[in-house]
Amino acid sequence: MIGLAAANAAGITTEAGAALRAALMREASLPVKPAWRPALFYLAELHGRSVLPATGFFKFPYESLGPGYMDGRVFGHWDLTHERLDTVRASPAHVRNQIRNELAGQQADGMIPGLVSFTVTGHPGLPEANATGRPTWKPFKGFPPLWVFAVDVYVAQTMDTAVLAEGLDALRRQIGWFESKRRVPEGGFYYLDATTGPWESGVDEGVRFDERPVAVAACIDASAHVFLLYDHAARWSRKLGQPAAEWEAKATALRDFIRRELWDSATGFFYDRWTVRDPARRHLTFEGMWPVVVGAATPEQARRVIDEHLLNPQEFFTPHPIATVARSDPKFELRMWRGPVWNCMTYWAARGCVHYGRGDAARQLLEQALDATAAEFARSGTLWEFYHPLLGAQTALRRKPAQNMPCRDYVGHNPLFAMAELWRQTDGRP
Repeated sequence: MIGLAAANAAGITTEAGAALRAALMREASLPVKPAWRPALFYLAELHGRSVLPATGFFKFPYESLGPGYMDGRVFGHWDLTHERLDTVRASPAHVRNQIRNELAGQQADGMIPGLVSFTVTGHPGLPEANATGRPTWKPFKGFPPLWVFAVDVYVAQTMDTAVLAEGLDALRRQIGWFESKRRVPEGGFYYLDATTGPWESGVDEGVRFDERPVAVAACIDASAHVFLLYDHAARWSRKLGQPAAEWEAKATALRDFIRRELWDSATGFFYDRWTVRDPARRHLTFEGMWPVVVGAATPEQARRVIDEHLLNPQEFFTPHPIATVARSDPKFELRMWRGPVWNCMTYWAARGCVHYGRGDAARQLLEQALDATAAEFARSGTLWEFYHPLLGAQTALRRKPAQNMPCRDYVGHNPLFAMAELWRQTDGRP
């Protein structure tokens, strides 16, 4: 194991970070394409540099989004789930600690903070790792609740039912928050993106919300994500010998709503309720895949999403897959979530394929994305927040005016270890 003194030279500031780096270095040596290995070794370094000392309500060292994130020391959001899925084989204890750090912030109303940031109170020139700060977050703003997947993989790795019980308690309370704050009376759930904002879906400035609905209506992503919570509440309750009927009934009702009201049979894709019957207002965005990822789609619906859209080179299967907006859509552009590739979403697309028995499709998505990521790493020597879907120069991409390029050295959206493992599981060959 790398010692902390040696780790400091690489920018690693905690014993936990040094241990995580060493474990991931071993995982990077597992069978993969040789061209992928340099990026994996570099990602192991970034994970190690991202682990910071316990502070605030965190009882354990916490993993930030990555040393290159423009807003500094930030914890949480779906980035945290990607980091846990990425590190669970190398260090289950690290994943357990991040689960407990996240759930420790749950509010009395059941909301789990999306992004926990730290207001630096030290001297502006003080190195970030040594700066002092207090945790802050928006107490009214949720986020995509994918954390339940992290609990699943951790429990599968360790059989630690204590964490499962803690997770079920937090899950029930989070469901209560969604039901009281984000339920649509006519059916389904929504994110604040569909009303006045701020961005809550994780997809800042997404094209779906360029023209918001007149009245609140079900979002395809929020509805699929709450189905995920109901489904997990039922499954975890059964595993722990607790009553599951309420959660099973709610999961079934929401699943049927998604299949019936948010599906367009003409195009074979899922949409928000305010556009699903209005072709002129619809756009092909990756969020339509979420019912496949969470298992809410019928097998035939999943087949059409995969074959007609995720594997379609004119839509999402770009040279570096998957585009966040279909290449054929008039809203496609090289900015943020409006076209560029976020590797984490390729991973979720691949998981959805596997859920419906399509390991062949998952393997294609993962291999092409990892090939493209490795090639870009060879050119630029870094891992980017998001990528050019057509293999063009990263300098052609746009983010936001404050920093109008994707961040470098970004961990939270690059679960490359998880992607490589899923590639191996779907019969990938080095």
